[in-house]
Amino acid sequence: MRELELYYSSGESDLFVRKTEEQLQPLDSEALDAVVRLDETVSYQAMDGFGASFTDSAAYLIHQVLSEEQRSSLMKNLFGSEEGIGLSVLRNPMGASDYARFIYSYDDLPEGETDPEMQRFSIRHDEADVIPLLKEALALNPSIKLFGSPWSAPGWMKTSGSMIGGELKKEYYEAYANYFVRYVESYAEHGLSIYAVTPQNEPLYVPGHYPGMLMTAEMQTDFVKNYLKPAFAKRGLSTKILAYDHNWDRPDYPLSVLKEAAEAVDGVAWHWYGGEASAQSQVKEAFPGKEVHFTEGSGGEWIPAFEPAFSNVMRTGIEILRNHSQSLVLWNMALDEQNGPTVPGFGRSTCRGIVTVNQQTRELEYTLDYYALAHFSVVIRPQAVRIAAEADAAAIRSVAFRNTDDSIAVVLFNDGEEARTVALELRGTEGTRFRLGAKSALSLRIPRA
Repeated sequence: MRELELYYSSGESDLFVRKTEEQLQPLDSEALDAVVRLDETVSYQAMDGFGASFTDSAAYLIHQVLSEEQRSSLMKNLFGSEEGIGLSVLRNPMGASDYARFIYSYDDLPEGETDPEMQRFSIRHDEADVIPLLKEALALNPSIKLFGSPWSAPGWMKTSGSMIGGELKKEYYEAYANYFVRYVESYAEHGLSIYAVTPQNEPLYVPGHYPGMLMTAEMQTDFVKNYLKPAFAKRGLSTKILAYDHNWDRPDYPLSVLKEAAEAVDGVAWHWYGGEASAQSQVKEAFPGKEVHFTEGSGGEWIPAFEPAFSNVMRTGIEILRNHSQSLVLWNMALDEQNGPTVPGFGRSTCRGIVTVNQQTRELEYTLDYYALAHFSVVIRPQAVRIAAEADAAAIRSVAFRNTDDSIAVVLFNDGEEARTVALELRGTEGTRFRLGAKSALSLRIPRA
């Protein structure tokens, strides 16, 4: 008899609970509401995995505020594949983001000075907290892939003279490309391989209260095609370049970059703060050879806890994967009791971390995002290949993968307002039925000898 691995979430106090098949069986008298059919003959993307970001704030909280015992336990729970949820993608800011204790780049200079030769470039800031945590994560899970994204170039390269506002001056395109080279090579000196970079986080949004930089599609095309890709090639770097790194509502941006610079671009990175996940497929269909990555989505107080917030991550996560993404990366790995720290002048923060580290009490709390990520990352392992999964009821959302050990991973979410009996069918295996409560999530792994 096969032994299904089942995890079920049905409410705030019942998150990602291990269940037996018998515990989720419907009564004989309950009619079937939906069938989810899996088809291994149809396959899509291979998965890199799931994760979040070691922002300056998150790294500081985990590395300096938590005790060594707390940190060790947390890291195992985040990255361990046996005792933890096996996160395997980390997308980190290159310099300060909004979630940093202060504003910094890797080449900060006194006003009026420049450094086009990158002689004063240094990742010393990251060596304090970020890099030690990355090394610890990789020791727990060697399959982790690292991504890097800048919120801004150093201020001296920009029209604003600051990491806040402005755009990259044309005369510093070459210097900025070398800034990326130095970042990749400096991390390599620590034994850390950067899998991919994006030229600019959220290039169409220029905030007035934290680091940001305008980079239109035309600017990005020029920078990537004529400076960044040639700089990587010159140094023999295999780090991939992902275009865009912004919301679903502007697929015209990555389409424009790919049309003009396809040879220099390896894929597209997306965020969820506008538009629909189907934009990922729209661009994928136009450029089928390019990778699709989802690199940032944060939960927060703008979606009330609990039910809408948890449902949003499950519903949107399934749609992200059904639209060809190889990764699903949420935002801050950790924030404090004030949803910070944030850069000076940021104002009130409403974002939610994967965990909360209380700076006053030093207590550690796992948020709903941790358990929502677990629903995906525990059953869908790195290099799993997505297979077809089709439900005959709109309220039942589904996605399925075949893992490298030949087990089948399925994530189901009942997006309806009432409980439903759902049958799962996979050719060559015994079918099974589950009773899923309203707004409940079920993840399962079907082993095959």
